Amino acid sequence: MGFSLQRLVVLALAITSYASPLVYSRTAHTSHTNSNGLTFNHFNGSLPNVTILATGGTIAGTSNDRTATGGYKSGALGINTLLSEIPDIFNIANIAAVQANNVNSGDISSSLLLNLTHRLQIEVCDDPTMSGAVITHGTDTLEESAFFIDTTVNCGKPIVFVGSMRPSTAISADGPMNLLQGVTVAADTKSKDRGALVVLNDRIVSAFFATKTSANTVDTFKAYEQGSTGFIVSNKPYFYYPAVQPNAKHVVDVSDVDAVPRVDILYAYEDMQVDSIYSAVKNGAKGIVVAGEGAGGVSTDFASAINEIVAKHNIPVVLSHRTVNGEVPTADITGENAKTQIASGMFNPQQSRILLGLLLAEKKGLKEIREVFFKATVA
Repeated sequence: MGFSLQRLVVLALAITSYASPLVYSRTAHTSHTNSNGLTFNHFNGSLPNVTILATGGTIAGTSNDRTATGGYKSGALGINTLLSEIPDIFNIANIAAVQANNVNSGDISSSLLLNLTHRLQIEVCDDPTMSGAVITHGTDTLEESAFFIDTTVNCGKPIVFVGSMRPSTAISADGPMNLLQGVTVAADTKSKDRGALVVLNDRIVSAFFATKTSANTVDTFKAYEQGSTGFIVSNKPYFYYPAVQPNAKHVVDVSDVDAVPRVDILYAYEDMQVDSIYSAVKNGAKGIVVAGEGAGGVSTDFASAINEIVAKHNIPVVLSHRTVNGEVPTADITGENAKTQIASGMFNPQQSRILLGLLLAEKKGLKEIREVFFKATVA
């Protein structure tokens, strides 16, 4: 029996109703500019607000060779170009995209990080309408910047660092998924009060513990001893435990800081010459970190040079470890060395350099600096 005209109309309406996502445009295409001048080009009042501060790196890199994971041009694309390839991201949050810089991560400096800190404080922390922020970054120094921000931005809102190991033009580029997941984590209320986070390759890692473990593979950012904070499956974050802060964390207020004093890292090795530490001080270093052998070890001659430098210039010298994990115990620094050398505890050389520089920016003296690092020691 054939359909009547009335039945055909009903059937057509049912089909149209079922396909409504294709028929009705989303209200999220409304543009909105907030009180800080941040513009959201796909705004939906029911979604959380997240700002992206893009700094460049491999995630914005390009190459003519789609198989190339080296030799590409870093920081070639702008953040809006990257976002245009991930339309699903606008279903997660309202995004204000800002091109803060567009450089490879080797060109990130303390002045750029101070600028990011000040922006995050004003545009994210002090704005009750903002849920969090994402920072795109080159992976080579991502752990350093993430540690810097973790130490200086502490309003409870998630600040998520993302990057990629493959340029945007590579087959199976990891950047788009990392960026999508980073925004998802930043928009998630369960991400609050965890400090800065690093999100790559489906893992959520505390910026306080994250380190780059491979120069080439996508599975590179890990916290070997402490483990990941959580993981992501089908773009759904899962945290292993409630929000917690590391025991050794020290918060630095940089609201009145416009420059971070120079701190140099010196790598320890057999036959290490003492002229390196004298040269560092002569050329303007206000603090020294030594990536020591084993648990912060240096030669007898170098230890004597440290004592001389501290006595003459009152410059703090922190002994860290060149190993991936472990501690430089206070108990290992004895005798005359205990008066001049500071044990880094569990802070690696990169973290020690950043923390020491920020403490110097706070005008901390040797005694106060020693107390901060002592929180990261066991013995």
